[in-house]
Amino acid sequence: MSKEMPRPLQILLLLAAQCAGIAQFAQVRNAERVELPEIIDGNTSAMWADGELHIFHSSGVPTRSKGSDQFQLTNTEEIQFDSPDHKPVWFEAVWRDEDGTLYLWYHHEPGGVCADNDLTAPKIGAAISYDNGKTVHDLGIVLETGSPLHCDAENGFFAGGHGDFSVIPDHEHKFFYFLFTNYNGDVSEQGVATARLAFADRANPAGNVYKYYNGEWNEPGLGGHMTPIFPAGISWQYAEANSMWGPSIHWNSFLNTYVVLMNHVCCTSGWPQVGIYIAFSDNLEDPLSWTHPELVLDTRPIQLGPAYYPQVLGLQPGETDSLAGEVARLYVKGVSQWEIVFSKQAPEIDPPELCAEAAAPYCREPE
Repeated sequence: MSKEMPRPLQILLLLAAQCAGIAQFAQVRNAERVELPEIIDGNTSAMWADGELHIFHSSGVPTRSKGSDQFQLTNTEEIQFDSPDHKPVWFEAVWRDEDGTLYLWYHHEPGGVCADNDLTAPKIGAAISYDNGKTVHDLGIVLETGSPLHCDAENGFFAGGHGDFSVIPDHEHKFFYFLFTNYNGDVSEQGVATARLAFADRANPAGNVYKYYNGEWNEPGLGGHMTPIFPAGISWQYAEANSMWGPSIHWNSFLNTYVVLMNHVCCTSGWPQVGIYIAFSDNLEDPLSWTHPELVLDTRPIQLGPAYYPQVLGLQPGETDSLAGEVARLYVKGVSQWEIVFSKQAPEIDPPELCAEAAAPYCREPE
């Protein structure tokens, strides 16, 4: 049963709406706790087939669960991935074609990229399946950094690379759009960036993904420069990195717009999560159309360990992590204690408090 939302959380949510000055709003309310099966260490991609919801989850070894809905997921099994080179792997986005062909995209963390430590540098790859993800064939890497790695990076995990991402097609099925995290290169290129793949090239993606840079979609996915949608405030090379990361995008059929949820790391060592942020866009072709990200959930009081990987799962048949309506489940690290409610009018709650200092530069005072 849903419970009344605590007042402090309501205040933060109205702040997200008022600071943005837009016609879309998101409000979180408490709900009965639900946990997805297995270990969740990234975006949990989902699709429907044969009347069942299938979800893909991973801690480096990918698994698949299915059931009548997100509350009845069973039949968990390991995915048979035929790549000898791109393991460990996390399948973080999926699309099922009309003919049943499944297109998947994965985060891969190679070993041995630095001689003196265990830092890695993730890459993003593509894959295909003809049996709803039970067996998956590797189509190769499609997004990779072209900048020298920072083997002296102090963030504790990455010397650079691209990863922690999601993918969604536009409505005309002209392109698949990637929202991904860039962890290295000049700080002006770090943060959450975007790239796209022509829909017609979905079965032949390697070399056909292009990054957005300086107003154009011409930079190669393998190497190439990028202009981040949500730039880092402090480089990932430093322990006190300040950046959005891990974007999870969905089309919201109630608002008729795209919605992205993101983690926010700031500003001491150990990847401290200071909250979950939300932004809106009605035009993926124009990355400048994204609204300023605003705090939607303060995760610091939540007892989930590192409260990473926010995402929605839609509640209606056919809805997934990339399609949701007016009300959806909000998950953080595979646990949902909330519903997220989207609206076109501001909630009637008290005036917002000032933005928290720790959230700068992504949180702004009310105008």
